[in-house]
Amino acid sequence: MDLSTTYLGLNLKNPIVVSPSPISEKLDNIRKLEDAGAAAIVLHSLFEEQIAFQSQELNANLQQGELSSPEAMTYFPDLEDYKMGPEGYLGHIRQAKEATGIPIIASLNGVSAGGWVEYAREMQQAGADAVELNVYYVPTNPGMTGAQVEDMYVDLVKTVKAAVTVPVAVKIGPYFSSMANMARRLSEAGADALVMFNRFYQPDLDLEKLEVKPDLVLSDSAALRLRLRWVAILFGHISADMAVTGGVHTGADALKCMMAGAKAAMTTSALLKRGPGHLRVMLEGMAKWMEENDYASVAQMQGAMSQKNCAEPAAFERANYMKILTSYVAQPPAPGV
Repeated sequence: MDLSTTYLGLNLKNPIVVSPSPISEKLDNIRKLEDAGAAAIVLHSLFEEQIAFQSQELNANLQQGELSSPEAMTYFPDLEDYKMGPEGYLGHIRQAKEATGIPIIASLNGVSAGGWVEYAREMQQAGADAVELNVYYVPTNPGMTGAQVEDMYVDLVKTVKAAVTVPVAVKIGPYFSSMANMARRLSEAGADALVMFNRFYQPDLDLEKLEVKPDLVLSDSAALRLRLRWVAILFGHISADMAVTGGVHTGADALKCMMAGAKAAMTTSALLKRGPGHLRVMLEGMAKWMEENDYASVAQMQGAMSQKNCAEPAAFERANYMKILTSYVAQPPAPGV
């Protein structure tokens, strides 16, 4: 089976790309991922806060308000916990490129242009084959309009694209009022790919310690549905490539991404749960299904189950919604309930 695909203008041996996580912080893990079949690796993210501040400066700024609102301060991280600063990250790119023969994609996590332009250039100079902008922004100012948020994203893409010659992917969330229009704007701004979707993690409150505590729940295959829906809607309507991240755990999950119209299926949670060797299981599952269903290549199936050939995607989406509701069959209650 021909599992090859193209993503960000890069020729990949298969569609499985490792998305950012602590697993890529060690060169030994990166080598294991390549050996297990990873087509490309997106390194763990360099955070905007790491670029904008030295940890001592940021901590000093945060500590100024500790006495006035100590509970609220627990929302902020201690940057001394981060294992790798900007210079270390650039060195890690160089080492990863020297240690592997697959594309290495750098990841910038933040929202403003700021130091991103400079470090996007330096990531390129360090050998990164592409840069992924992991835009993690929750607008909390009631005075900020949706249009202002959208313009901020578009301006960020234009600014970074003007600074580098390597491809630029944009990892976004699904919470725009008009997702289709926003995808088109980002594509027209120069994004070479859209990565769908960022997971906005929700912190919990510890009532005993009166502090905010992180609550990271790894994804499962059920998270894939939202991604498949939007990739299928947008396929053929924007020039940017699309990648799915969140919910890719099996070979079947990756196949669904291709059928919807994605060029790459990104996985992390499955590898954190099962280790790098799980990539082999996923690829074997893809090849077996393709052989059994007479698909000779991944390219043959990409977009086969999208809405490209539907004159009115909104009507198609509405019809699916009605079908789901009308197909539900209530189950009898358990005895004694």
